[in-house]
Amino acid sequence: MDKKTMSVKLSDLMSYLDQRLTPERFRDYCPNGLQIEGKAEVSRLISGVTASQDLLDAAVEQGADAILVHHGFFWKGENSCISGIKKKRIKTLLEHDISLIAYHLPLDAHPEVGNNAQLAKLLGITVQGGLEPDNPLSVGNVGELAEAVSAAELAQRIASALQREPLHISGGEHLIKRLAWCTGGAQGYIEKAVELGVDAYLSGEISEPTYHSARENGIHYFAAGHHATERYGAKALGEELAQTFNLQHQFIDIDNPV
Repeated sequence: MDKKTMSVKLSDLMSYLDQRLTPERFRDYCPNGLQIEGKAEVSRLISGVTASQDLLDAAVEQGADAILVHHGFFWKGENSCISGIKKKRIKTLLEHDISLIAYHLPLDAHPEVGNNAQLAKLLGITVQGGLEPDNPLSVGNVGELAEAVSAAELAQRIASALQREPLHISGGEHLIKRLAWCTGGAQGYIEKAVELGVDAYLSGEISEPTYHSARENGIHYFAAGHHATERYGAKALGEELAQTFNLQHQFIDIDNPV
């Protein structure tokens, strides 16, 4: 973060983001947008997957004015009291006047900078539509590889791209050409993938029923990691903001094996 940069008003930055990601269209589990307000001007931006204490501390060390993440604070169903780790995290942001900006489903679903779009680009998948064809806000996608590959070959491609060995549940001996995917904790969408008749389904996490569903429906399933599949949306969006507003930007990956 040593190049000479400009700064942008926080209000202008948020206006751009809200127009780009249209959070008002989504029914989400958390507030999207500005969650903690910091400095009125932003010149140094940190992006990351989750607003963990490690990411916040790294942002402080870098002299950040704002942090952009996929997983922020204030999730539905959690204890709303500001205590424990929540108190420590918020205190870190307030003491250093750093804004926390978070977009959850809007960043999953965006057709260009979204987690699913970026994962497709990384794995060489051509997007053909949404995992939920009748839902214009579908957060998952369906698409095709340039050529059919074996399950072992796709597993190796995923491992190479994400630097993480995926868990593969075999659905048979068939090759994989058409597949569906949804990053993060979207293993339950495997039934939608089955309905689309794809060869394979990829998500971040796996649950116990997913194994049986894949085997009994004859569909290959790959669990590639919640964090690993969602590294790329916030990074791509941060890079776009840096280019658009001439900001200093750094993506910091606080690795998570889940």
